[in-house]
Amino acid sequence: MEKKMKKVGIQMSILMSVTLSFFLSLTGNLTAKDGFKPMAFIISFIISTVISLIIGFVIPMRKVEAGITKGLGLRERSIPANIVSAIVSDLIYTPVMTLAMVALARKMAMKASDGHAELPPFIVMFLSSLLLCLIVAFIIILIVSPLFLKLVLKINGMDVPPAGRPE
Repeated sequence: MEKKMKKVGIQMSILMSVTLSFFLSLTGNLTAKDGFKPMAFIISFIISTVISLIIGFVIPMRKVEAGITKGLGLRERSIPANIVSAIVSDLIYTPVMTLAMVALARKMAMKASDGHAELPPFIVMFLSSLLLCLIVAFIIILIVSPLFLKLVLKINGMDVPPAGRPE
């Protein structure tokens, strides 16, 4: 059973990493001053996916989220527990991914302008992007996490236990 749960964790990490990277890269590129650029989107998506996969494989998100929700006295897979889990994931993934994406965007803008781009200070770009990305990521995580969990458990021949019951 533990081997199956480890497999579920890996699959969840991959699904969440790709999904979150896609939407955050899309958000960043759609809100860029110069508008959406397909190549910039693809590059940011790839880098973002790699970063989020590393985070997902290094940090045992399921254990972290479960520990926090249990510490708050919330039933597993309840709406309040899902909200707290989404906040926890959001606060772990989004700042790192946003930092990397803002640094990449600045580097690409400077390269495209031969070093003459007039950009706001890094901290201004980062904080404004971070605020938007935290909101977008929270919504995405809150919506897709329970759906992906049900899907992955079903694929692995496991039943989804009702909220509040042990797995």
